[in-house]
Amino acid sequence: ETIITEGFYARMIMPDGSKRGTFRSYTFLVYADNFSASNITFENSAGFGDNVGQAIAVYAEGDNITFKHCKILGHQDTLFTGPLPLKEKQPGGFTGPTIDGERKLVHQLYEDCFICGEIDFIFGSATAYFKNCTLFALNRNEPINSYYTAPSTYEGQAFGYVFDNCTFTGNCPPKSVALSRPWRIHAKVVLLNCEYSDQIIDEGFTDWNKPESHETVYYAEYNGHGDGYKPEKRAAYVHQLDEAQAAFYNIENVMHS
Repeated sequence: ETIITEGFYARMIMPDGSKRGTFRSYTFLVYADNFSASNITFENSAGFGDNVGQAIAVYAEGDNITFKHCKILGHQDTLFTGPLPLKEKQPGGFTGPTIDGERKLVHQLYEDCFICGEIDFIFGSATAYFKNCTLFALNRNEPINSYYTAPSTYEGQAFGYVFDNCTFTGNCPPKSVALSRPWRIHAKVVLLNCEYSDQIIDEGFTDWNKPESHETVYYAEYNGHGDGYKPEKRAAYVHQLDEAQAAFYNIENVMHS
């Protein structure tokens, strides 16, 4: 088994006295098109975000990036699916390897992967398709323990994150984990044929204190299963798809958009 591990974290002090920040905390960086990895474990071992802040295991930015049969392990901000949002909210907030990179549409595929974390542990602006993956949320002993995703999908982008036949699980108490919250207000997440544990909150999704996002995000589900799938209790801005609508989100459409 191949394991790539490091313990960098956002609050770490650099030699010049500055903090490392989120986007210099990565264990593994991909900044290229047409990259693939299989049967590798990528880990950020820094620990819980409450103690160290953000700590990226995989920083993936580029088109036609594929991870198959991989484990991506961390806590807060485990997997960054670049590119970055168009604008940072705080000066220096995007300091890192792609701060000056082109903000463009890219496609990424994660197949048969195990991805573990707590706060916003899959985030970014890529169009990304997750097929047959297990998403494992870690318990922080908080009312809301985890957010599986925090997309920053660009306005006008056809697809954000699509999860097909994935399992949303973890070690958290019931009704203490959200499927997603919007890092930016045009976030898109579609979940197809997924299994939900009872730790998912009834609303499914939250708005990150951005009520205006109710009109701009696109959150949708189809044919879910498990104790955490409660379409009748979802937030009012969450869509329940029929079979024809769900068919639009097939892997060919998404990855060739």
